Amino acid sequence: MEIGGIISGIFVGLIIGALARIVVRNNEPVGCLLTMLIGIVGAGLGLALGSWAGWGFWATFAAQVVIAAIIVMIFTALARPRA
Repeated sequence: MEIGGIISGIFVGLIIGALARIVVRNNEPVGCLLTMLIGIVGAGLGLALGSWAGWGFWATFAAQVVIAAIIVMIFTALARPRA
């Protein structure tokens, strides 16, 4: 993999992760690095699903954001302190 592919993957992960954080409105302090990692995972899973289903760009992009939002919800539910 070339350096341009790695940088573009990080950039796309940051965008997808930020959109997922906007969709899931919470007060949990998740840093930029974790947001980027969640976005990269969501983007990869959404791309695999979109490629498998034969979706176009926008449907695949929406799936990436939804999957990343689900990961954010799971992470914040697990990271919440128990009362």
